[in-house]
Amino acid sequence: MRWALNRVALATTSMVALAFLVPLWMLVGQIAPERALADARQQSSAMVAALTVTDDRVELAQAAASTDAGAEGRLALHPPEGPPLGTTRTSEGDVRVVAEGRHATVRTVPGGIAYLQPVAVHGGRIAVIEVFVPQSALERGVHSAWLALGAVALTLVAGSVLVADRLGSRIVAATRHLAAATHRLGRDDLAVRVKPDGPRELAEVGRSFNAMADRMVGLLRAERDLAADLSHRLRTPLTALRLELETCGERPDVERIRRAVGMLSEEVDGIIRTALEPLSERTAERCDLTEVLADRLAFWSVLAEDHGRAWTTLGDSTPLWVPVPRDEAEAAVDALIGNIFHHTPEGTAFRAGVVDSTLVVEDDGPGIDDPDRALQRGASPGGSTGLGLDIVRRLAATSGGTVVVTRGQRGGARIEVHLKSISGTP
Repeated sequence: MRWALNRVALATTSMVALAFLVPLWMLVGQIAPERALADARQQSSAMVAALTVTDDRVELAQAAASTDAGAEGRLALHPPEGPPLGTTRTSEGDVRVVAEGRHATVRTVPGGIAYLQPVAVHGGRIAVIEVFVPQSALERGVHSAWLALGAVALTLVAGSVLVADRLGSRIVAATRHLAAATHRLGRDDLAVRVKPDGPRELAEVGRSFNAMADRMVGLLRAERDLAADLSHRLRTPLTALRLELETCGERPDVERIRRAVGMLSEEVDGIIRTALEPLSERTAERCDLTEVLADRLAFWSVLAEDHGRAWTTLGDSTPLWVPVPRDEAEAAVDALIGNIFHHTPEGTAFRAGVVDSTLVVEDDGPGIDDPDRALQRGASPGGSTGLGLDIVRRLAATSGGTVVVTRGQRGGARIEVHLKSISGTP
């Protein structure tokens, strides 16, 4: 932006300078010849008196030599009779025309111009005074004047660009600060604010940015509080369920339900802690997706056995570290496997595993007819909340990957979560 402002100032000042300098350059080019011609008229006028007083050639030669033009060999006299006195550069025809017309005139001659002035002498005869003006006299001072005008123009242009640069630096600095703050806000730095500076419009943008950031922080805080409050409301039914289970004895099935209730209580506590933690204070986390999948398959295997669902593991046990928190990875895996239990009949087999850098979960159910709609948040073709696959999609987006919904070899749904892996271990 700073260079753009300088270019605007450069273009504007250059056009203004040219608008004034071009006429001045032309005027300077006209003044020099007129000044030289005026000097020639003055030299010619000095000889008029001599021609009217005497016609002696010696005296006329001495009078001509006493002038500056005569001393420099630039003045010649053409008396009515006899040859001319001095060095002449015009033709006899030009002299005759001036004498007959009795009007002073200028003729172009080699090396310059010649000023011819008729003078009436004794007996009504006409003599002609010739003053030669060399080309150097016609151009004397023109180039130096042009250089001076050019220097003035360059100084004006440079000065205007410098002033525009100084004035624009404040605008550019304020704009850069605002852009930097915008980038920081986009990287989840919710505490960033700007100091409104620069022109009135730009300062207003800064104030609007601060108001927007404050509003965003307020909305996020309200959303976190709402999520925490809603999660906390689950504690009451969980407490009642736990109390009911304590009266059911020590049967194996009751013990499994107690463990499930305990895990659910821990999940609720985790949701509350996550909701209350500001985004700016969260640190980057990563996890081994292969290990997460193995843990969740161990949990779902009990329910799969009760439902008569055969399941197998795809891929191998090679660790796959991904830049996502473990709890989010667990939620995504649970969403994929939970959809199988929710949307397929009992006894439907499924397979899950990590193949290369892709999490694959497929089943032998009816499949998904509209994959694009299934990935939309809140839009479920199966009549559920439509949040499961959206959780998976956000997990993939967090790690820089994608989700692909296709059909498996047996006609069921096949979900491929392509993830961007990272090297190393924590």
